[in-house]
Amino acid sequence: MHRKFMFLCIIALVLSCPASAFCSEGVLVKRVVDGDTVVLSDGERVRLIGIDTPEMHESNKLYRDARRTRRDVEAIKRSGKESYLFTKGLLEGKRVRLEFDVERRDRYGRLLAYVFLEDGTMANARIIEEGFAQVYTFPPNVKYTDELLRLERQARQRGRGLWKEGP
Repeated sequence: MHRKFMFLCIIALVLSCPASAFCSEGVLVKRVVDGDTVVLSDGERVRLIGIDTPEMHESNKLYRDARRTRRDVEAIKRSGKESYLFTKGLLEGKRVRLEFDVERRDRYGRLLAYVFLEDGTMANARIIEEGFAQVYTFPPNVKYTDELLRLERQARQRGRGLWKEGP
């Protein structure tokens, strides 16, 4: 009986929540911070779920990534700048819809979201598809992982963005 009551309470809560509890429509991207983080017009920071772009500034993560990938720090920073510029062109000044997964915020207080352009394009997927990010899964936020992995494989095969040959 207790389980059934809890289940009904959860269903009632979900049904009573406005759509904005799961999705936020028509919000403006004021500024792109880097390839996977944006700031909305209300000042809220949003981390794009499922992707990780190279660092473009000095940080502990930059040096960890350099050790892990055996890539030159300056090369990683150049890739980070390319990812930033791509995301900036894709999202800055645009109205978007945010879709949330299981967790709403990360440990830094940023919103975690899949970001959709007005035409329905998922920005997270587009950034991966063009090769400007790698798939970065952080359970339990894994709703679109299979699709993102498929797009990353294609970007690698086609030598796009981070996966292109040469300097």
